[in-house]
Amino acid sequence: MRHEHDGGGRRPRFFGHGDLRLGILDILTRNASHGYELIKEIENLTQGNYTPSPGVIYPTLDYLQDQTFITITEEENGRKRIAITVTGQQWLDENQEQLEHIQARIKARSVGFQLRKNPQMKRALDNFKAVLDLKVNQGELSDAQLKQIIGVIDRAALEISQLD
Repeated sequence: MRHEHDGGGRRPRFFGHGDLRLGILDILTRNASHGYELIKEIENLTQGNYTPSPGVIYPTLDYLQDQTFITITEEENGRKRIAITVTGQQWLDENQEQLEHIQARIKARSVGFQLRKNPQMKRALDNFKAVLDLKVNQGELSDAQLKQIIGVIDRAALEISQLD
């Protein structure tokens, strides 16, 4: 079984448990929508880094409807219009702090994604990871060597943070 922190190559999920519900309600505060439009809006919010499947969206919408947080009404063209309810707005308001954390996490992940799209940045990051992996996994590191590596990483981070 994989965990988010095990280094198994899988990136952490964009939305933790319940986060997508808040994200959907937040989108619905700006306008009523349809399932496909919600999928596209989430994809836009994450700058294309995450596109929820219908198998994720529709059960989430069913849950929100069961909780009376949204209404789903059939339109003449057969599409279903989704709107937030007063109860849904209250629940969203009560969870505003969590929503802000979700939005900050999406923004941070999107910035990292943009950095990795730059070929030179990707090469530099891949080089850094490869060298670090080789050094750390080539054999037993002494405490002094590990301390040196940590110092180099911390100094690089400080230097980058101080760039204009």
